[in-house]
Amino acid sequence: MNTHRFDVSEHLHNEEDIADYLNAAMDEGGTHLVQAALGNVAKARRCISQTSQDTGISRGGLYKALGENGNPSYENIVNIAKSLGMDLKFVPSHH
Repeated sequence: MNTHRFDVSEHLHNEEDIADYLNAAMDEGGTHLVQAALGNVAKARRCISQTSQDTGISRGGLYKALGENGNPSYENIVNIAKSLGMDLKFVPSHH
């Protein structure tokens, strides 16, 4: 049986796909999942260098912040999202 590694970045074709993916990461909870999702979006858009320039965070710093053990500040998360063409918004939760 052959298996293939799944790479979500191959399935993020437009801004709606990206927004749905990031929202799903937020819905599942946990900052580490959101960090990983932002990294996958940057990879999908092949724009780590541009994101680095936009945010003032070095490429290495981005990889570290969005990596498994990263701990980016809220400011960095907002700036990275904006660089990727996304906005963070608060909406009422429906419990």
